[in-house]
Amino acid sequence: MPQFTHILFDLDGTLTNPRLGIGNSLKYALRQMHMDGFSNEILEKFVGPPLQDSFKNLFGMNERNTALAVEHFRTYFGEKGLYENEPYDGISDLLAELHFSGKRVYVVTSKLEKYAQMIMRHFEFDRYLDDLQGAEASGKHSGKGQLIEQLLERNRIPVSDKVVMIGDTHFDLIGARENEISSIAVTYGFGTVDTLSVHNPDYIVDSVDELAELLLG
Repeated sequence: MPQFTHILFDLDGTLTNPRLGIGNSLKYALRQMHMDGFSNEILEKFVGPPLQDSFKNLFGMNERNTALAVEHFRTYFGEKGLYENEPYDGISDLLAELHFSGKRVYVVTSKLEKYAQMIMRHFEFDRYLDDLQGAEASGKHSGKGQLIEQLLERNRIPVSDKVVMIGDTHFDLIGARENEISSIAVTYGFGTVDTLSVHNPDYIVDSVDELAELLLG
């Protein structure tokens, strides 16, 4: 059983289920842009990368329209969408147990940092966190590998297999590999076993209970 000392969580699809809020924010942004194209399939692909990348790659937007779409998305999300969200069953208890057992707990997300902080406070998860790293409004330096690197450097965490990134998409696994730390893929979020296993995570779990067993023994 691994003995992880520093535990980095993704947010969307790992700690909370944001489908409703992100879906409504995306619908709002597309309406404001007078565009169609929303589907559940698109929504599954939309979560994970930085917003700018999702609008560019999924809807073929140029730089100007991408910036406008991101602004519209954040307008809805900042007022309503971030609260159209719920923690996965057992996550609050897991974070508490990790914290009180002496583990260092972090969040690394491509979500705008101020929104991530608001979500953590809303669900009272912030009491268990040592630090949080989110994205800049500009979208620069928002790759998961870059975000992990920033958090590790700021907290002076040495690279080790005792440091682990937990997430539901391949972006989390690639980011962990780029920083030479361990990785755990969770299949209850937006990723699938097939898409996650291709990137060779150190562990794959199907539920929060399995995740807790792996982290706490």
